[in-house]
Amino acid sequence: MYYKDLEVWKEARKLVKEVYQLTSDFPKSEVYGLTSQINRCAVSIPSNIAEGCARFSDKDTKKFIDIAIGSIAELDTQLILADDLGFGEYNTNLSNLVNKVGALLQGLKKYVDNDYTKRT
Repeated sequence: MYYKDLEVWKEARKLVKEVYQLTSDFPKSEVYGLTSQINRCAVSIPSNIAEGCARFSDKDTKKFIDIAIGSIAELDTQLILADDLGFGEYNTNLSNLVNKVGALLQGLKKYVDNDYTKRT
């Protein structure tokens, strides 16, 4: 499976762009705090999808998809915290995109699990 063909990877890239646009308006005092953490977390999602798909074992692929799933939950939490702190509005469009990427990741995990089960 080639990661650049996956809808989840494409949507995760959109998410990174949206997150960077949001965090560009965060207070400068947060550049090494929440801003950096949120940006790194967002970037890790498509990166882990790509790395997982580039692996030659199903076990490794699943591991990196699981990491991406963890990162989407972490990102969601961090965006909620940033909104709580008044750093930026965690609006409906961004929330919907986070949820969409999360759902697509779950679908990818299920696909990889089913594909592995069929081959064993």
